[in-house]
Amino acid sequence: MNFSADIGTVKGVGAVRADGFRSLGVATVGELLRFYPRAYEDWSSILPIERCPIGENVCIKGTLLYPIKNDRVRGGMMIAKGSVTDGDSIVSVTFFNNKYITSMLKSGEEYLFYGKITLGKYAAREMLSPMFIPVKKSKEILPIYHQNAKITTRQIRSAVSTVLEDKTEIPEFLPQYILKKYSLVSLDTAIRRIHFPKDAEALQAARNRLIFDELFLLQLSLMRLKDKNSAVKTENKIKLDCTDEFFSLLPFEMTNAQKKAVKDAVSDMKSGKQMNRLLQGDVGSGKTAVAAALVFVCAKNGMQSALMAPTEVLAVQHFETFTSLFSQAGIICELLTGSSKASEKKQIKERLKNGEIDLIIGTHALIQDDVEFSRLGLVITDEQHRFGVKQRTGLCSKGQNPHVYVMSATPIPRTLALIVFGDLDVSVLDELPPGRQKTVTYAVSSKKRQSMFDYIKTYLDKGFQGYIVCPLVEESDAIAGVQNAEEYYEKAVNTVFKNYSVGLLHGKMTPKKKDEIMSDFKSGKIQLLISTVVIEVGVDVPNAVIMVIENAERFGLSQLHQLRGRVGRGKQMSTCILVTDSTGEDTVKRMNVMCSTTDGFKIADEDLRLRGPGDFFGTRQHGLPQLRIADLMTDSKILTQTQILAGEIMKSDPNFTKTEHIKIGRQVNKKISTLQTPAAANTI
Repeated sequence: MNFSADIGTVKGVGAVRADGFRSLGVATVGELLRFYPRAYEDWSSILPIERCPIGENVCIKGTLLYPIKNDRVRGGMMIAKGSVTDGDSIVSVTFFNNKYITSMLKSGEEYLFYGKITLGKYAAREMLSPMFIPVKKSKEILPIYHQNAKITTRQIRSAVSTVLEDKTEIPEFLPQYILKKYSLVSLDTAIRRIHFPKDAEALQAARNRLIFDELFLLQLSLMRLKDKNSAVKTENKIKLDCTDEFFSLLPFEMTNAQKKAVKDAVSDMKSGKQMNRLLQGDVGSGKTAVAAALVFVCAKNGMQSALMAPTEVLAVQHFETFTSLFSQAGIICELLTGSSKASEKKQIKERLKNGEIDLIIGTHALIQDDVEFSRLGLVITDEQHRFGVKQRTGLCSKGQNPHVYVMSATPIPRTLALIVFGDLDVSVLDELPPGRQKTVTYAVSSKKRQSMFDYIKTYLDKGFQGYIVCPLVEESDAIAGVQNAEEYYEKAVNTVFKNYSVGLLHGKMTPKKKDEIMSDFKSGKIQLLISTVVIEVGVDVPNAVIMVIENAERFGLSQLHQLRGRVGRGKQMSTCILVTDSTGEDTVKRMNVMCSTTDGFKIADEDLRLRGPGDFFGTRQHGLPQLRIADLMTDSKILTQTQILAGEIMKSDPNFTKTEHIKIGRQVNKKISTLQTPAAANTI
């Protein structure tokens, strides 16, 4: 069995079908065997008709009572109906536009039917377009694969079957002591059974082995990368620790969590090795002050710092914050974004190259080829999961192994953080600065909208500001019952809020327009801002104390928490109102979580539990490695096992030189190469 052989060499796979496989990311025999089924047709478990659950795929055995007849209905569609009995109960079977069905099914013959049982007229049980085979042609559990317009699951199944006809054993890479300790089947057995299991027990054993492999190799790869990162030497060594001097400049007292985060980072930078650290903190936990402390220390040691933000709005906010913090410290800050004037850009780049700027803050403009530093010692990225591999490494390449500090205001559950940021040391800010008020949250239906508007007015009349967040931008995005920002704004300024200053903000506006709106809101010119989720990562407006989120059911928990974080940033008690008419179980659970806690880490845990890791960040660019078969929630027991085992091996045999670990080392090297490619998720 040649795993590197082109998929086109498999018997029965011609050039056209090979293109279909490649469109699914399957180019070799090895990739075909690792293209695991997404589900299964279980023909091995036959249920009596009366015990079949409604709405689920089942297999029944029955005899066709009468000959099937095709009838044409309005529109030219052909419909064929028949009745099947298992001796005790009857189910009707219906087929659409199948002119051969009358010759395929014979009355008086016994068949296996596989499909979903539904309730038809008068609550009679029926199956629509079921698959079927004569009872004498035995069937078992068959795999169902992800397919597309170019290739079907049946064709994939056939190709896999052809490859597995080769009885050559798939080579093992785990030593016997691991297989025995964790009761794992061989890799050969697992691969064969994952595609064609004989029964549910065999399928589970195959899944357990492959899930173990995936999580084990991922853990080892990340640990290996972390070791490599921690071994990278750098000339950017902190010799003068002046954190106390920085603390004395602040108009407030840092929390113990902030002080510890600063201490850990400075300790890293004193070591002579490159720092690679993540600062994870909830909304309003004070990450910016921690980053400022590190910039201050670097500047006092003759090094420059760069801070890259995902949006221009956030970059401007950082620039204003850092400029204020450093106003008495002699630290020179500059802002470089795509909308900076050409003459300003040229001047800033020249001063940066000459070492006249201590901290440069910007967006992707920082990674342009003509941006050069005198001595870049520290790279900070904010909302790290929003950046791709090229952007992160591109900024680091402008210095000689600069220290790397990544910040995230998106609380990530520990199990997920170990995967997404497994190559980084982690600092956590788990306490809020003194004086910060918790935001009170309510969930209401749209019937309460008028009284909600009156409630908002009471705040606006006192001189405070507020937000109303809509899921959609404009009418062309229309979804029944879902609010769009433009229409909402028009109604607000012409009716209920016509005596107030109302602004509109959404992602389809130009960066310049968005900046103008946010500037007016921050200055108080705008009292009420109607916006889309573009404010999720936005400016700090302490005077904004009330937020309404329309159609709250359309947002994930973590996103709701991020939006809510736009209020409650001052000393005034703030309120968040979640508007939803959805009574679904999932929505009710999420609204209850939001109303019961403001702890971002608890919310993140619940969000991961409800939505799963695949949807946690919303898009694939956000740093989660592609898992073929493992699930970080349901497979948490195996995740823990592999973390412990990987730690033991890295401690006793970090270079995989022991005979029993050599093959594991080869697999780890392969895994690392996939993690480090630009096309892969930016775990590294």
